[in-house]
Amino acid sequence: MNVWAIDKDTPLKVLLLELVHRFGEHALALNTHETHRQALELCSLSDPHLAAYIYTFAQNPGHYGIDLKYPIAQHNIIGEHENLPLEKIIDIISTHLLP
Repeated sequence: MNVWAIDKDTPLKVLLLELVHRFGEHALALNTHETHRQALELCSLSDPHLAAYIYTFAQNPGHYGIDLKYPIAQHNIIGEHENLPLEKIIDIISTHLLP
């Protein structure tokens, strides 16, 4: 996947590049149904219902928000992780989505 060809905000592209660099190109799946330019959804390869919705809208420059999605919707964590730096977002994604 050519990250720079995706119509997403530059900080989201930086996040994707860093994830590929650290975990490999096939560690996570990108949900292509998310069309908002300042948001993307990544999911686990083993369970597409286990996902992370990452966004840059309404965040300070260089910071991200992340919502965690689970197979049981009542367990989703929405709106509790905002204005986080890149390293914290990567930590949350790796804990939530990687084995």
